[in-house]
Amino acid sequence: MERCDLGERRRGPIWTRRAGAAGPRGVIVNIIHSVQGYHSKTIHFLNVAFDSSGDSLLAGDRQGNIYVFDLNANRFNLVQRTMQACTALAFNLRRKTEFLVALADYSVKCFDTGTQELVSWMRGHESSVSSISVHGSGKFAITTSTDTAQLWDLDTFQRIRKLNVRQSVGIQKVFFLPLSNTILSCFKDNSVFAWEFDTLHCKYQLSAPVEGSVLFYKVFAVTRDGHTLVAGGKSNHLHVWCLELKRLMRIIQMPEKVRAVRHLEFLPDSFDGGSNQVLGVLSQDNIMRFINIETCKLLFDIGSPEEGISTAVISPNGQYIASVMENGSLNLYSVQALTQEGNKPPPFMFKVVEDGPKYTSETNKLITKVTSGRSKGPWKSKQSKIQSKLLKLQANTSLENKENELPGGLSKKRLQALLKGFGEYPAKYRMFVWRSLLQLPENHLAFSSLIDRGIHSAFVNIQKEYPIKSGKLLRVLQRTLSALAHWSAIFAETPYMPLLAFPFVKLFQNNQLICFEVVATVVVNFCQHWFEYFPNPPVNILGMMENVLAYHDKELLQHLIKYNVTSQVYAWPLLETLLSEVLTREEWLKTFDNIFSSHPSYFLMIVVAYVICSRAPLLHCNQAADFEYFFHHRNNVDINVVIKEAYHLMEATPLDIHPQHMLDDFTPLTKGQYPVFNKYPVFIVNYQAQKWEKIRQDEIEYLRERQLAHESEAIAQEQKAEDEAWYQKQKLLQEAEEQRQKILLEEEKLAEQRQRLAVVKRELKIKELQLLDASRRCFLNYQQDQLQMELKRLNDEIARKHLIKDQEAVTKEIKEELEAHRRKVDLEDQRVQRLIETDKEEIQKAHSVAEENLAKAEQKHTDSDWRLQRQRRLRRDDQDREKRYREIVKLLHDNRVKEAELLKAMRETEKEKQEDVVQNKAQLEEEQKAAAAVDGHRKQFLDDKMNDELELAEKLQKEDGHFERLHNLKARCPERGVDVHQVPRSGNICLNDLSTLASSPHNRRRAELARQERELMAEVRQLRRRLASQAKGRHPPARFPATTWSP
Repeated sequence: MERCDLGERRRGPIWTRRAGAAGPRGVIVNIIHSVQGYHSKTIHFLNVAFDSSGDSLLAGDRQGNIYVFDLNANRFNLVQRTMQACTALAFNLRRKTEFLVALADYSVKCFDTGTQELVSWMRGHESSVSSISVHGSGKFAITTSTDTAQLWDLDTFQRIRKLNVRQSVGIQKVFFLPLSNTILSCFKDNSVFAWEFDTLHCKYQLSAPVEGSVLFYKVFAVTRDGHTLVAGGKSNHLHVWCLELKRLMRIIQMPEKVRAVRHLEFLPDSFDGGSNQVLGVLSQDNIMRFINIETCKLLFDIGSPEEGISTAVISPNGQYIASVMENGSLNLYSVQALTQEGNKPPPFMFKVVEDGPKYTSETNKLITKVTSGRSKGPWKSKQSKIQSKLLKLQANTSLENKENELPGGLSKKRLQALLKGFGEYPAKYRMFVWRSLLQLPENHLAFSSLIDRGIHSAFVNIQKEYPIKSGKLLRVLQRTLSALAHWSAIFAETPYMPLLAFPFVKLFQNNQLICFEVVATVVVNFCQHWFEYFPNPPVNILGMMENVLAYHDKELLQHLIKYNVTSQVYAWPLLETLLSEVLTREEWLKTFDNIFSSHPSYFLMIVVAYVICSRAPLLHCNQAADFEYFFHHRNNVDINVVIKEAYHLMEATPLDIHPQHMLDDFTPLTKGQYPVFNKYPVFIVNYQAQKWEKIRQDEIEYLRERQLAHESEAIAQEQKAEDEAWYQKQKLLQEAEEQRQKILLEEEKLAEQRQRLAVVKRELKIKELQLLDASRRCFLNYQQDQLQMELKRLNDEIARKHLIKDQEAVTKEIKEELEAHRRKVDLEDQRVQRLIETDKEEIQKAHSVAEENLAKAEQKHTDSDWRLQRQRRLRRDDQDREKRYREIVKLLHDNRVKEAELLKAMRETEKEKQEDVVQNKAQLEEEQKAAAAVDGHRKQFLDDKMNDELELAEKLQKEDGHFERLHNLKARCPERGVDVHQVPRSGNICLNDLSTLASSPHNRRRAELARQERELMAEVRQLRRRLASQAKGRHPPARFPATTWSP
């Protein structure tokens, strides 16, 4: 068989030999995906799907790797890594390179095998998607989960419709019928509905099967033409429906080995027109059998108990079968090779009996074909509406060996020989061998009826007595014990029944039917006569064991009797627990391999052998507690020695005391219905049952009364709680009222304190305002004094200027206005003198402006300081106020001192200025006298020159109006007094006119001096008006600092 290990490769060849050559059993290639590393492992494949041509295969493993296998090109390619397990695949879409994959996160994704990119992501399911069905056109798909089915448009990947059902019903499968626009939906309650795809209206519903043939549908298969539906479930029956007639055509019964059907799929044929006849049936034994549904013949099968099949898919062209094996690998079968092998002639009959197990040699393969009953014997049919055709195994064993034959083709003698050689059965086949040795009938319907009765009242609270950690194990134990109690009432009253059944429950917890039947078989055969002395231990059985022990080890028995250790101490604990307390799991399994392969009396011999093999430690025990501990705990005993000793006891025990002649031979359970078990004192059991029922009724009554008492107590507690709550509420209200009274008192105190604080603040504010008002008045007085001093200085300056001007006007008697030169010189001297005076005035004015600006700046500075200090004083507490007041008084005192010093300095400065004024006046008078003498000489000279010039000008400008003005000016000059303000202007005009003629360089300077003089006089007048207005309507400023000036 060709094997292909994908490993870490992303692409490569599938097989290395000639393509399409099939190996043994029709296998073309076995594909595995192993990962090498510190812990090497094999990644299991989960799902497979063929494309519409059948030449390409899509497979997904547990880690989300999606591979495409091109069977024609002999290549595989890793096309996607989804990083999570896939639950369903579909590879027959309209776009051939796209495929759908359902993931473990309940989503469905569409990928492209060419670009290896995600095409779309479809969400909407709330549970795992179990199947994906694609319409024949490839444009639509149905995804099915247990709670819903959703219809998708594969062009837009939008959901079109959603099928919702009740949670109690559940969906088995929803799929498209081939070659039609019909959707078939199958539910867990066995209802099957057909829906019109375009309108989604229900077309029809398949009627329920006839009574006696009901099975719960789990899997379905439809022929390529969409006319036939086959359904199967947990039974060996298959229902064949005709969808055109909408009725059940026949029921096919599979061989007895088949107890449940896991998967169904038709094998396509190019020449049958779509009405497929060959059906592949995958059963619970992981073997897929292909049968003809018309002739009911078994054609061939794939898989084996060693290499079981988990799921399988058949290519649309009918050439290949792809199966996912139980070991996680992927097998590719050739249908042609399988059909050729199935058509070989059968071998001789006697070879079936003599050859060994199946699938171990070429001869065994032939045995398989014959025992499978492919074409042997005529088929029986019944003339009824429903034809039931059976696939039966033919008995090929001889009559003399018939008593040693077991179900499954096993021989009891060979099993005993195998057990004698190896000491135990292979662990892989132990459960299979046990089921064959015990000849379990597997009565599904009978067991279902027992299970349907529910949990027995005796085992409702079994978890209290046996607190098993595993919830699943506890439930299986509870159901198994309930089924036993429903089967026979004695088991509900037997206290050791959970101990007896627990080992088998732990072994067969995944198959409750087998578990129940194993326990029932053990009770019927290996627990014979146990219940005759109920409720006491089986004294008869214990007596037989004591006789055997007395015969083989009298000394040990005498030692046990010496210390009052009866068989109820050394034998009964081992019997009622089936040795599970004193043996390990492996030892227990090995022991029961021998028990099930021998006569039921061997079980008693095993117990006696265990006691005999433990004689050394038992002879050293001298207390009853030590004996009890020994038989309830594991001990250092070799189980192989115990088994050999048991066989020795079976052979060496005399017949008169041998348990074998007192116990019946092994009798399996009957098929169809379980046998009646009444080997117990019925009246005692009934009495105990009545007693227990009475106790239960009393307990129920007690529980009801206790419930009423609890309810009354709860009501009383509730009333008490309400009363306590009311009292607590009243207490809280009272405390709240007291707290409110306290708060009101505190608020009144706070209000009084606020009032007192407001009074103190008001007083402090008044004092502060008084201090501020006093400081403001002091500062205003100081400002007024400064303004008066400045006004006095300005008046003095103006008077001095007027005096100077008057003196100049008196001394400068202009004789002739036309003497331009003398006037020019005179005006020049006046301008020079006036410039000097103006400079002095500007200096004085600048000094006064500086002082005024200094005072304003100081005032602004003190205002800002005062504001800051006031804000700070407002934020300080009452204790700092006294300190601030002291600082204010100190500052006021310092201000008074500074003001006194300033006034003194100003008086001294005024005094010095007065002296300077007197000196300046004296100096000015001397200069004026000297200037008057010089002016007299110069005046004469100017008059002469002016006359000459005027004469010349009269000649040249007779028509000039300016000359007329000069002439008129000359005529008016002697007639009016010289005005200080007019002289400079007339002189300035004259000089400007003369500067036009004579171009004198001093005209511009004199004009500037005259302008400055006018501006100075205007400022003086404005200052006088401002002072007068302030004196009339003076108002105190908004805020003045308390630390600036003092009166």
